[in-house]
Amino acid sequence: MEPAAENRKIIHLDMDAFYASVEQRDQPELRGRPVAVGGSRERGVVAAASYEARQFGVRSAMSSALARRRCPELVFVKPRFEVYKEVSRQIRAIFAEYTPLIEPLSLDEAYLDVTENLKGVALASQVAREIRAEILLKTNLTASAGISYNKFLAKLASDYRKPNGQFVIRPEQGLAFVEQLRVGEFHGIGPATAARLNQLGIFSGLDLRQQSEAFLRQHFGKAGGHYYLIARAQDPRPVRPDRVRKSIGNETTFEHDLTSYDDLWARLVPCLATTWGHAERLGVRGRTLTLKVKYADFQQITRSRTLFAPLQHREQAERLAHELLLALLPVPLGVRLLGITLSTLESQEDQVGQQLGLAL
Repeated sequence: MEPAAENRKIIHLDMDAFYASVEQRDQPELRGRPVAVGGSRERGVVAAASYEARQFGVRSAMSSALARRRCPELVFVKPRFEVYKEVSRQIRAIFAEYTPLIEPLSLDEAYLDVTENLKGVALASQVAREIRAEILLKTNLTASAGISYNKFLAKLASDYRKPNGQFVIRPEQGLAFVEQLRVGEFHGIGPATAARLNQLGIFSGLDLRQQSEAFLRQHFGKAGGHYYLIARAQDPRPVRPDRVRKSIGNETTFEHDLTSYDDLWARLVPCLATTWGHAERLGVRGRTLTLKVKYADFQQITRSRTLFAPLQHREQAERLAHELLLALLPVPLGVRLLGITLSTLESQEDQVGQQLGLAL
């Protein structure tokens, strides 16, 4: 029998500036310097930034051109995903020493349910300390942890003592913790949704909790039900070690509606780069690419293309996205949002297995 939600012990483990930290570990000359992992070309995108770079406002998914303007001394390093995957495997092995209930979110973060951990440690905070110490010992990298009684709060807590720290939100603290947050600080509420909430007079967790579930569903659909729960510091989702990701996507809402091809393509490329980078981190490829467009009147359409075999290279995905965009031009109205989703996912291991099976 599963423990009651308020009795669960959930840890969110998050590596600190993972890609950039691996590069600084392996290249001593980069230590203490602002580092960006990603492409340095004009249309490149930052996949990860060191803490030194973040002090200049450099962030992941930012265009390389903007990152260089913000930090002229920025050092660009090409990503080495095979190295990151190997380090991730080391980290997962450490997690497995404590619990089989591990839900990976990407190469560098995961949820762990340690309510009944394999080492019989009574305190989840102690489990987190031991795991972080072992990660440091075996990989020479630091991790931060959030500990709470549900996934939503654990995820929020992991940001509170970064880097190389941990923070606990206890059951009796959950409601007070959530009510003082700005809605834009809620995990899962992006800038566009935060702006919509603000337009409705909802600025804080307390404001959100004062809304009825019917009101939130009216304005935000299914997500409104989730917002209703997290405003009350509730999140019934269990840690799912067998969680199967169905799709990977990224979208962006513009401050001003766009109409020209050049503007639309310039904004779509970073979306695609972020989506492809996430697929790389997870070690998956997809056969279906979907373009999402929301017009100035809030009408929303999607256009998809499904291939026989998974897309293997970002250039393939770019060509496909370009074709989907061109087919919509000229746009009937200004465009307020663009997004790219990769679905019908397969792991790279599955693809290799299929190829070997065919070869035999």
